Amino acid sequence: MTTPTRPAVFFDRDGVLNHDAGYLFEAAKLEWMEGAHEAVRLVNEAGYFAFVVTNQSGVARGFYEESDVQALHRWMAGELAAVGAHIDAFEYCPDHPEAPIERYRRDSHRRKPRPGMITDLMQRFPVAADRSFLIGDQERDLEAARAAGIRGLLFQEGNLAAFVREALQDV
Repeated sequence: MTTPTRPAVFFDRDGVLNHDAGYLFEAAKLEWMEGAHEAVRLVNEAGYFAFVVTNQSGVARGFYEESDVQALHRWMAGELAAVGAHIDAFEYCPDHPEAPIERYRRDSHRRKPRPGMITDLMQRFPVAADRSFLIGDQERDLEAARAAGIRGLLFQEGNLAAFVREALQDV
């Protein structure tokens, strides 16, 4: 018997779930986007997987460590849980082709605009790609979505919950 598939919403992090503060890794500096908590809860209540896919080249640039990214994602998960919302998986790519830190200097298939983070999640979870979409704030996010075979929606400020509510109706 095959596992039934579910659609997914892939959220970019900086500029979608939270305001883009530039190389953010400290919870104290994270400012949630208006409606972000409710947006994730709407996705959960609709029966979709909720994923985060985020480039984190600040690691490759030596601004912070992978453990800092993981700690921030744990904190975000806790904040969302407090309002009855959850992210099924956080994916990040610490690599950059021109990284000063050698172990992160690579042209990774996971770094957006490449689709690796999305396709990796689609292999680990039973995702219905035809009903899934990504919400991003940059063209590279939308390119990654297209390359993974899902719709990409451009979010530019405003209330994320209202944006998600409309996107879920359009599926």
